[in-house]
Amino acid sequence: MRGGTSKAVFLAGESLPAPGPARDALILALFGSPDPRQIDGLGGADLLTSKLAIIDAASRRDADLDYTFAQVSITEAKVDYDINCGNISAAVGAFAVDEGLVTVTEPVTVVRIHNTNTGRILLAEVPVLDGAAAIEGDYVVHGVPGSGAPIALDFSQTAGGITGSLLPTGNEVDQLDTTIGTVAATIVDLANLTVFFHASSVGMAGTEGPGEFTDEHLTAVAAVKEAAASLLGMATDGLTPVPAIVSPPALYTSFASGETIEAADIDLVARVVGGRPPVLHKAYPGTLAACTGVAARIPGTTVSDVARRSDSDDLTIGHTSGIMPVRARVTGGDGSWSVEEAVYHRTARRIAEGTAFIRNVVTSNDRERNPDGVE
Repeated sequence: MRGGTSKAVFLAGESLPAPGPARDALILALFGSPDPRQIDGLGGADLLTSKLAIIDAASRRDADLDYTFAQVSITEAKVDYDINCGNISAAVGAFAVDEGLVTVTEPVTVVRIHNTNTGRILLAEVPVLDGAAAIEGDYVVHGVPGSGAPIALDFSQTAGGITGSLLPTGNEVDQLDTTIGTVAATIVDLANLTVFFHASSVGMAGTEGPGEFTDEHLTAVAAVKEAAASLLGMATDGLTPVPAIVSPPALYTSFASGETIEAADIDLVARVVGGRPPVLHKAYPGTLAACTGVAARIPGTTVSDVARRSDSDDLTIGHTSGIMPVRARVTGGDGSWSVEEAVYHRTARRIAEGTAFIRNVVTSNDRERNPDGVE
C-alpha cells in the first residue's frame, strides 16, 4: 500500500515467526535486503519504500487493531522497530476499513490504531464510499503524483510514547555537548521521539535538497542525534531521536516537482535525516509533521524560534518536496504542556495483493504452514 509519500508491505502478524531473529531474517529476505537495489525482494531501494506494516488483532480494548511499523535497512541486515511512520499510519486506516477490521460507517470511519512501537493510540478518520476506503479525491500531497481522498490522522494521544513525557528533559531547549560543539536543541516525544535544532548550528542554510546534502552535513546531524540520545540514556545507534533541522521561511526549489517554494507560503523550513544508513528524507514524515506542529506551539523551543508568528493552530511546513500543513493545539505552560490536537492529512491506496516468495530463511515448520510463501 502507498500511504502519503511512502510505500509499505502489509503482513498479518500471524503469518510471521514470533518477534526475534527468525522474524527479522524472513523480513530481510522478503525485501531483498541487504542490497542497494533490493533486486531480489519487494523493497523499493529507497528509505521511503523499504517499509513494513505488521497488523495484528487489537491487544487493547480501546483499539481496533495493533500496528507494528518496521523500517527495513537497504544496505544492512537490520530491521528497526524503534520508530513509527505517519505516512504508513494513514494506509493502516484504509487497510482496516477494506479488511473489515473495524465497523465501517459512511461517509467517515474512525479507526483506533494501537501503534505498538510507541504503545500509543492514534486516530485515523478514513473517508468511505460504498463500504470501502475512498481513493479518489482532490487532496494533494506534495511528493505524490495526482490527488486522492484525504485521511485525517490525529496523534494528540501519542505524547510520551517512548520516554513517558512530551518534553523528556523537562526543558523547552537543551544545550547538547556534541563533537561539533554545543548545539541548542529541543527534544519532543510525540508520534516519534524527535530532536529539533537550527540549520545554522550544523553549518546548513536549511533549504538544502538531496543534491546539496553533503557527508559533512550528515556527520554534523549524526553528532546532534547521538548527543540527544546520550542525554536521554538511549543507545546512540538507533533511529531515534529523529533529527529534524529547522530554519525560518525561505525560498527554495522542490526536489519532487522543480517548482519554487515561496517563503511567504510557509511558516518554517524543515529537513529530516533518517534511515539506515541515514539519508535526507525526500519529503516529510507525517509523524514529524505532528511533532513539529506541537513544538512550534510551545514558546522557547528551537521550532518556535524560527516559525512565523501566528495565533492560528495551523502551521505550514516547507519540506524537501513541497509544503505540508499541520494543525496543532497545545495548552498549559511552565514546562507542563497538554496536546489537544495534532492533525495532518495524507492519502493512501492499495497497490497490490498476493503472495511473495522468499528463499533460504523459512524453516520446515513455516513451510508446512504456508508452503507457497508469505501473504
